Amino acid sequence: MRSNLILTGGINHDFLDTAHAIAEVLAEAQFRSTIIDDLSSGFKMLDDSDFDLVTLFALRWRMLDDDKYIPDRARWAYEISDRDRHILSDHVINGGGLLGLHTAAICFDTWPEWPELLGAAWVWRETFHPPPAELLVRKAGDHAVTRGLEDFLVIDELYHHLWSSPNSAPLLVTESADDGSQQQIAFASEASGGRVVYSALGHDRESVTTKGHARFLQQAANWCAPA
Repeated sequence: MRSNLILTGGINHDFLDTAHAIAEVLAEAQFRSTIIDDLSSGFKMLDDSDFDLVTLFALRWRMLDDDKYIPDRARWAYEISDRDRHILSDHVINGGGLLGLHTAAICFDTWPEWPELLGAAWVWRETFHPPPAELLVRKAGDHAVTRGLEDFLVIDELYHHLWSSPNSAPLLVTESADDGSQQQIAFASEASGGRVVYSALGHDRESVTTKGHARFLQQAANWCAPA
């Protein structure tokens, strides 16, 4: 089996429960997952051991964008160290896979290169999401990650107006119930040496275990960390 390090934790989501659901889904694709919600310890683990895949399903940033985060800052505010930036970027540069899910696009706000490495980013005062709703998710173009994938329905938050890197290929698209616009919600990149997939889906266990979504995650993991 291939090894997968799931880095998780943060506010407003049941991160640990969903991380375990992600591990269960990826186990069907022959990934053995280690889950950790202490990012500094997780990066040390990545530095000390070889992982085929790193899955970032977390909401960890400095939390300075709105006063509503003040009660949570003492527990969850986070700034990634230079050491940990190098550990994660070296993992990808050296051919390791990176799978970023949902709130990964908000993480690491003091790391200027993070959006390009991930392939996408949440843009404050531009990106937003309504409450979770049923989404019809379709493939965007032809890519190995989505080959053979059928359209699927999932209940999740729809991130509107994500920034995406010019080096990223769109993978999934869905329609906004607010204005009918087409929103690209998943991307793949090989620009950094290894393979990276980011998907804005993944709010909770129900989402990641939905049949079509689970298959997408398995195919994304397999592409990021080929056997």
